[in-house]
Amino acid sequence: MADQQQTESEQTPLLGGPGDASQQDKPLYYNFILGTGVVAQAGAWILAAIVWGSVFSNDLILFSAHPLLNSAAVLFFIQGILILQPTYTAKQKKQGTYTHAALNDVAILAAVAGLVVIEYNKIAHNGTHFESPHAILGLITYILVILQALIGITQYFTPALYGGVDNAKKLYKYHRVGGYFTLLMMLATVCAATQTTFNVNVLNMQLWAVVVASLLIVLGVGARIKISKFGWLAGQ
Repeated sequence: MADQQQTESEQTPLLGGPGDASQQDKPLYYNFILGTGVVAQAGAWILAAIVWGSVFSNDLILFSAHPLLNSAAVLFFIQGILILQPTYTAKQKKQGTYTHAALNDVAILAAVAGLVVIEYNKIAHNGTHFESPHAILGLITYILVILQALIGITQYFTPALYGGVDNAKKLYKYHRVGGYFTLLMMLATVCAATQTTFNVNVLNMQLWAVVVASLLIVLGVGARIKISKFGWLAGQ
């Protein structure tokens, strides 16, 4: 009985009961909408719709690929978080990790392509680099994404770099914290994009709409966080 209660405690998310954020015997794809995952999905797709709707409402130019690719990257990163959060058994965690890595790989490719587009555009027009709040936040976010990817991949697939599996596992909690912080930085970067000259003069994305979508994402993802996975509980 005590072991069962401890397991339930470890699986309890910030909001709701243990089953609200644990995969249990459900198929892996169910993790995308489990519990408050549906709230996060609503925010993620609304945010993507805001960006894509604004871009396709205007004539397409080379720069158009930048917001399209980066918003797609954010969407895939969110899916990568949602698929892994509720995994419960060792088998589910393994499946979730591989899917998490695949989704993040796609997101990184989209993000890097978006960076190449904006940098090429800046060079072609003799523009200034990393001057606006959006650009500075974007640069920081890109760095965080690369660090997260390198640490996540090496922790899981090449633990010998950290002195063995046990040592690598000790860093998992930092990878999780880093992932959630990186997501916040992504959303802050998108919010800052609404204040750029190009958006004000051309795209006309509304800050309030982006903030609302971002809050839905934060609430949906945040509510499924299990504090025990950070090793902050007594005895962990």
